[in-house]
Amino acid sequence: MTMLPTTEQALPAYSGLDLWPAGRILAAIVDAQTEAVRSVDAALPAIEAASLVFAAALRSGGRTIYVGAGSSGLIAELDALELPGTFGIKPAQIVILVAGRPAATGSLTGETEDDAATGRAEMAALVPSARDCIIAVSASGSTAYTVAAAAEARANGAHVVGMACNAGSALLGVADCPVLLPTPPEVLAGSTRMNAGTAQKCGLNMLSTLAAVRLGHVHDGLMVNVQADNAKLKRRAAGIVARVCGSSAEEARALLEAAGNDVKTAILLDRFGSIEAARCALERHGGHLRPALAEDIPAGR
Repeated sequence: MTMLPTTEQALPAYSGLDLWPAGRILAAIVDAQTEAVRSVDAALPAIEAASLVFAAALRSGGRTIYVGAGSSGLIAELDALELPGTFGIKPAQIVILVAGRPAATGSLTGETEDDAATGRAEMAALVPSARDCIIAVSASGSTAYTVAAAAEARANGAHVVGMACNAGSALLGVADCPVLLPTPPEVLAGSTRMNAGTAQKCGLNMLSTLAAVRLGHVHDGLMVNVQADNAKLKRRAAGIVARVCGSSAEEARALLEAAGNDVKTAILLDRFGSIEAARCALERHGGHLRPALAEDIPAGR
């Protein structure tokens, strides 16, 4: 008998699950998803390598193009949509392709996942190049839309990170940066929004965050390139400035206002005394705050 892919296997351990007490069902789900998160450990070297490609694409002015279908596509989209606000990445540098993008009702039709021609065409329309990084996500690793889009991008010279949960799957074969997340079989066989989805969310968080660290958007445990465009984020930005500078909340708000709500510039304004000096220090260090802060303070400060 042909062995099913891990993501499709039904484990005997869950036989009769619908008859179990609710607490036992929930405990089984949390145990399985905890194991799924632990499985990401095996992918750490691959995620580290992929973060270099991700960061290099953005640093060169290229794009990171997320591709997926079903729950994998929605998880990829969630990661992508957070990047401009959290790390100040230019929205034009983040592109998202999700098979059969959901209508206002939020429904996704399954047949769009099988449409390789559309995946190929939608990727081709973006004119991918060697400056771009593709993040292609598929739990099974065999989703036709996603594999075709990734193959089209690779054929045009783009770097392809392929994230999948089944070893030897087509997507991992297409990618030049394959990331295998060896998750356990699902509590509900084939319901990859669960174990696989949890691991994919974890893997994408790690990938994009490490890329942001490489780009200088993180200092200590702080998002120093946050885009402060609402009340909550303005408070967060002021808190970051106050913490790094050792200033009061009032002083931090004044620095931010003078710096046009740019956190890094506000921090360096406190150190160097002028917007121009702060911006020049950042430019000298490629946007990295720590080496800029290590520069000598100008005479007279």
